[in-house]
Amino acid sequence: MSAFQEMGDTAWVLLAKAAGAVAGSAVSLAYMLPKGKQEAAIRFAVGIICGLVFGGAAGVKIAEELAIDGSLGKAELMLMGSAAASLAAWSALGIFNRFAERMKAAPLPDFIPERQERKVRDEG
Repeated sequence: MSAFQEMGDTAWVLLAKAAGAVAGSAVSLAYMLPKGKQEAAIRFAVGIICGLVFGGAAGVKIAEELAIDGSLGKAELMLMGSAAASLAAWSALGIFNRFAERMKAAPLPDFIPERQERKVRDEG
């Protein structure tokens, strides 16, 4: 009996989840590059974790929406769902990071108390 035959259904599902999570994070590199090594590492880790945690639910939901839930095996559902969850997490984190950078660079509006205090100190 080969090593592949000895692996149970649970092991295949876990392997498919991991492969999908890695694939989802890797694919997202093609359209939204990180700005540095630290950002890449954080986004990759978040993508892997989200793919492993939410892969099952995402796979089932995607299969239901596409009306293909009866034609896929458990491992295929996990692979598809993990890749989608990982890709979504990577993208959301990248978009949030860029939004936060823009907010840091934007001037404070006059109605914010911190801005008013600075204005009084600068004038006085």
